[in-house]
Amino acid sequence: MSFDPANNIQDLQYFGEFGGVNPSISDSSTYTFLSAKTMFDTFEGNAEGCYLYSRHSTPSNLYLGQALAAMEGTQTATVAATGMGAITPALMQVCQAGDHIVSSRTIYGGTYAFLKNFTPKYGLETTFVDITDLQQVEKAIQPNTKILYCETVSNPLLEVADIAALSALAKKHGLWLMVDNTFSPLSIAPAQLGADVVLHSLTKFINGSSDTMGGVICGTQEFIDQLRNVNDGACMLLGASMDSLRAASILKNLRTLHIRIKQHSANAQYLAEKFEADGLKTVYPGLESHKSHKQFTKMMHADYGYGGMLTIDAGSLDKANALMELMQERNLGYLAVSLGFYKTLFSAPGTSTSSEIPLEEQAQMGLTEGLIRFSIGLDNDIERTYQMMHDCMKEVGVL
Repeated sequence: MSFDPANNIQDLQYFGEFGGVNPSISDSSTYTFLSAKTMFDTFEGNAEGCYLYSRHSTPSNLYLGQALAAMEGTQTATVAATGMGAITPALMQVCQAGDHIVSSRTIYGGTYAFLKNFTPKYGLETTFVDITDLQQVEKAIQPNTKILYCETVSNPLLEVADIAALSALAKKHGLWLMVDNTFSPLSIAPAQLGADVVLHSLTKFINGSSDTMGGVICGTQEFIDQLRNVNDGACMLLGASMDSLRAASILKNLRTLHIRIKQHSANAQYLAEKFEADGLKTVYPGLESHKSHKQFTKMMHADYGYGGMLTIDAGSLDKANALMELMQERNLGYLAVSLGFYKTLFSAPGTSTSSEIPLEEQAQMGLTEGLIRFSIGLDNDIERTYQMMHDCMKEVGVL
């Protein structure tokens, strides 16, 4: 049978302690042991099914991790309190002082800031490259390089990484390929294309209700065990642990992800085609004009579409701001960062989610000041939404 991420989630069966159709929530920060020997074994990582302390893991967190591992097709996964709480320990577990990372140049601003400004203080350097230029990627690899890092669909420029080609390159040079798949859950499964580690900010599409933060690291059992190790595990020692109540909440929302992603994608495809026909500079992987449209199509699970993220260029920051303010006033969405909400969210990333990137570097990568990033919502009547957006664009002079 072919790999289907939604089926893998659906096929999991969890019952609550008293037969509930949802698993029981483990509302405890610490756990009792029947013997001192079992406590010792658990500290050493040798007591399967025993729980130590909630910073290490909880039953609720394990349920969510198992479901996300099933979605991505990895052996297991561990969840964290935020997306950055997953990304940073995954990187730090592999690297040490004197090592080097090759990263996509267009990544989430927080990840960029971590690699550009924070890790050099501890002797870890990063070279940022155009991840779609495989020659440039390989040229940047050094003898001390440990990781190739990218986003499947980059934030905010929506560049698409060729995961299989990057995996081949990583294996050739003995590197880890780590992929942030936040923008394309279900649509693309990086581990099936050769990624060693798959990361998500659960805050976004996977949770889908903008009411909690979360992150996940999906990988091999060996790597996840290393992250949880009480002596030198980055997840255990850096402490960005997810609360059990939040894990249970996200697991419930995960059950409807396949329905939501289909609607996000269908709405984004419709709007992207309309905006492009109107003459707007529109970037969306589902458009044939997108330079990596064929690459995305080759990698994707077609049922789930090209995702809910698109960008347009309003021409200037003033016009972008005027348009977003007017669309919010008319209840077409919210002028807010983040993504994956039931309502459309829009922001100018150059002055928000990518503001950590210096202006000269934004210009080099094509991040213009008038760029608006849309996370398209679940609107039932997308034709009506488009007409109202079109009217706003005409009113502020974008069209």
